[in-house]
Amino acid sequence: MTYLITKIQEADYGCEERPADYVPQVLLKLKDESGQESYREVPDADLYAQNIKEGDRVTFNQDNHIQKEV
Repeated sequence: MTYLITKIQEADYGCEERPADYVPQVLLKLKDESGQESYREVPDADLYAQNIKEGDRVTFNQDNHIQKEV
């Protein structure tokens, strides 16, 4: 399924300490092809590596890794 990224924000962990091996996450607000909205956390580095930003269309592979639609 293809999703439209409508918002990207830093994931909120409140006052919890992050472990040493923590991978920074972002929270994506997504809209699917039928207009349903959902949220998903993904590693911030994955967005940078593929130049993914708000307004882009993405999919998730069988391992739940984000992929930018071309």
